[in-house]
Parts: sequence; C-alpha cells; structure tokens
Amino acid sequence: MAKGITFHTRKWVRPEDLNANGTLFGGSLLRWIDEEAAIYSIIQLGNKHVVTKFMSEINFIASAKEGDLIEMGLTAIDFGRTSITLRAEVRNIFTQESILTIEKIVFVNIGEDGQPEPHGYDHITYTRDRIPLEITKALV
Repeated sequence: MAKGITFHTRKWVRPEDLNANGTLFGGSLLRWIDEEAAIYSIIQLGNKHVVTKFMSEINFIASAKEGDLIEMGLTAIDFGRTSITLRAEVRNIFTQESILTIEKIVFVNIGEDGQPEPHGYDHITYTRDRIPLEITKALV
C-alpha cells in the first residue's frame, strides 16, 4: 500500500480497455495515469501549461479485467525549480490489490514562451488555491 498517496480517480474497466488476453491494456492504463498526473500537476503548480518530461520504470504488478473498478493515486514527492515529481499507484477497488506503481513521473512547468519556467512552490497543497487564475476568472 502506498504511504501518503490519496486515491481520487476511479475508472471502470470496459471492453474497449482490454487487450487480446481479456485484461486491462497497459496503454489504456498509462494514458489514464498521464492524464491524472497532468491534472494533479496543474493544481499543484497553478499553471495549466505543464508537460510530461519523464516516467521511471513502470511496475505492472497485477491486472484488472472487464467490470473491475480501479483507482489511481498520486502524491508529489519533490518540487524542483521548474518541475514537480510524482509517485503513482493504481489498485483494484474490490481487492485493494496493487495493479501498478510508478516511482517517478516528472512534469515541467511551461511559460508563455513554451520554455520551462520556475513555479515557486515547494510543498503540496490540498486546497484549490492554485487553480490557474485564467481558469477561475473564466468561471465568474
């Protein structure tokens, strides 16, 4: 079990998510993780312009089958000058069995010029105060 990881996003494994063996296709799972990690990074860095720079070894521990519910968890483990490093775990909601772990996923904060830009943060926020201003202004 991943210490310090909060599981927020849940997915239902459907027929279109399966591989030729009838289990969850790894590519689908990685797409979901990359999207969730990008959203997490946007909230933590307060900028909707972030890019995936690096993913460490992906450890597929178990699989899931059609009808299973899985949940994805992330936590920030390091804040660099222009980057954030996350750890991810995916588990089966029914069995609590770990399906996958990724020790490091690095996202880089990007400025208006398309280049890495310092973000100024050094800790996790659990509030929504870092949602990018251009997004919150559009909601008013």
